[in-house]
Amino acid sequence: MIQLIVGEKGKGKTKVLLEKANSEIKTVHGNIVYLDKSTKHMYELNNRVRLIDVSSFDLTDTDEFIGFIYGIISQDHDLEQVYLDSFMKISFTDKTSANELITRLAQIGEKYQITFVISISLTSAEIAEGFRENIIAEL
Repeated sequence: MIQLIVGEKGKGKTKVLLEKANSEIKTVHGNIVYLDKSTKHMYELNNRVRLIDVSSFDLTDTDEFIGFIYGIISQDHDLEQVYLDSFMKISFTDKTSANELITRLAQIGEKYQITFVISISLTSAEIAEGFRENIIAEL
């Protein structure tokens, strides 16, 4: 499953994502992982949310990012939600290929019963029509 927080850069998507992760940790039965480009938000997250600084793993392209996601899934059979902040930066995608990558994550989420909550610097008009219903916040 995919949930999207969309809007232009600097509109407050990260704040919404952090609030959602912190509120969800109270109700989920499994684990939550939060992927970010740094550890800047470490103290804003509940300590039960696992923060992973993607930049410390020297990933170089989208395929390596997908492999990284599979690695996280393989090590945590109780994984229920994955939060992706600064999505285009950490996944090495751009406006032209972002929807294709979201489709791949949707397939992974369906296969492993994981919800991906994505903060992405795109407008709702730039999101593929099939995923517009997955927009939970537009800033």
